[in-house]
Amino acid sequence: MSNSLASPTVSSTPSLRASLELLKPVTWFAPMWAYGCGIVSSGVSVSDHLWTLLAGIALCGPLVCGTSQACNDWYDRHVDAINEPHRPIPSGRVPGHWGLYIALGWTVVSLAVAFSLGLWVFYCTIFGLLVAWAYSAPPLRLKMNGWWGNSAVGLCYEGLPWFTAAAAMLAARPPNEILMLALLYSLGAHGIMTLNDFKAIEGDRQMGIASLPVQLGQANAAKLACVVMALPQVIVAGLLSHWNRPFYAGLVAISLGLQVLCMMRLVDDPKKYAPWYNGTGVTLYVLGMLASAIAIRGGL
Repeated sequence: MSNSLASPTVSSTPSLRASLELLKPVTWFAPMWAYGCGIVSSGVSVSDHLWTLLAGIALCGPLVCGTSQACNDWYDRHVDAINEPHRPIPSGRVPGHWGLYIALGWTVVSLAVAFSLGLWVFYCTIFGLLVAWAYSAPPLRLKMNGWWGNSAVGLCYEGLPWFTAAAAMLAARPPNEILMLALLYSLGAHGIMTLNDFKAIEGDRQMGIASLPVQLGQANAAKLACVVMALPQVIVAGLLSHWNRPFYAGLVAISLGLQVLCMMRLVDDPKKYAPWYNGTGVTLYVLGMLASAIAIRGGL
């Protein structure tokens, strides 16, 4: 007689759905958007570069960013068991060492696609993947300190894809104006990354991860994040004005002003309003990125 209370059979391989969840599609937007800004800022028509556009967007989002997410979840599985036990690895939906296998396999696929896009993209992808692994994996594990970890993610989510796209379209080192904007928006993204740490304060504290909310406290970390997000945009607006792009400088200034209004709500209860800010203030932030890219397209 069969036992109706027997536990269901656990699969030894992850489902396609669980694997996709491990790659976190919601996180792909930022680097794909930055890559698009790089395309726009280059001023080069995409009609003859459709492969560079489409494959590059896939490379920045599903591939490299997906790799970083799988790698992060594998090395964070013990923290996630405390903070978010429903995630694919701690829940058992991605069993065994499959999280690591997916991260390694996706690294190889990313390099193959990058190589097809030329040496500029290939070298940038190597750098991005090295940072992705250094962020999560020992011995460096940059995420153990919020200063280093957030800087690494901000660079690879915003500046590196922007630079990569412009370099791919121009087949050369992008001009200084593009480099300056890409770097400034990378610095601002450090603050955005700090907001993401509010959801994991308890687990980070237990596991010894010195995120900025853990180091500084919620109130101080939120105020710092706001300053770090705002200051680079002030500089961007100033640069665009100096480069005789007053209309676009005004757009960035308006975007920043609206963000400041959102920030006033954020600092009242950072843990509660951080997800809300990601849908409002961060949206305004990336719209400012696009305005800046349009402003300098094709050179000054």
